[in-house]
Amino acid sequence: MDLERATWPEAADLDTDLAVLPVGSTEQHGPHAPLGTDTLAATAVAEAGVEAFDGEVAVAPALPVGIAEEHRHFAGTLWLEPDTFRDAVRDCVRSLAHHGFDRVVVVNGHGGNVDALREVTAELSRHDDVYAVAFTWFEAVGDHSAEMGHAGPLETSLLRAIEPDLVREDRVASARDGAADGWGEWVSHTNVAHDSAEFTENGVVGDPTDGDADRGEELRELAAESLARLLTAVDTREFDASSPTH
Repeated sequence: MDLERATWPEAADLDTDLAVLPVGSTEQHGPHAPLGTDTLAATAVAEAGVEAFDGEVAVAPALPVGIAEEHRHFAGTLWLEPDTFRDAVRDCVRSLAHHGFDRVVVVNGHGGNVDALREVTAELSRHDDVYAVAFTWFEAVGDHSAEMGHAGPLETSLLRAIEPDLVREDRVASARDGAADGWGEWVSHTNVAHDSAEFTENGVVGDPTDGDADRGEELRELAAESLARLLTAVDTREFDASSPTH
């Protein structure tokens, strides 16, 4: 059930304790992809995963702003401080748990959110009446994951499948030409570049021309299958909501 479109009596009647919370970002994705790419991706994967899952799931509205200050040099980028972001996720998960949705999978579309989501879901599971885990779609697409950059082949392919009109196809070639080959500037196994503008001319990492809508459909299917398996595991995991550990 899509909570954003449901009424409160419909939400109250939903017979499940399982929920997903999509989390994305509003940040630059090169000259060819929209600022909301990460949120669109997280939402699309969450919906596809819920559809592939054999059971009822409450789907919360997506959180559209994340930890993205590394893209601050590019217009339109919004970001939250890490503590603010963790607080927002924590409050949303606690709200879901208050209404009985006390098994929550946070479906993430932005690399900058990964560490904070891992921390806050672990904290919630240890100290609150809720069990929560974080799932990042591009980590769950098999061999494709190795090609994850930024506004590169994976994200552009997925966009071509889910929101093709939002890809500025006339700018994809220039996006490729101004892209970096990899994320960061590495010395002695340390990334010495804190911001993306330090190593990519136009915000892109990877070749956005290396993929099409067919690849995007494959990515969505792989991510959805992975999410559905995770939902099954979370749904069946032993969890006593009345006895959080402190």
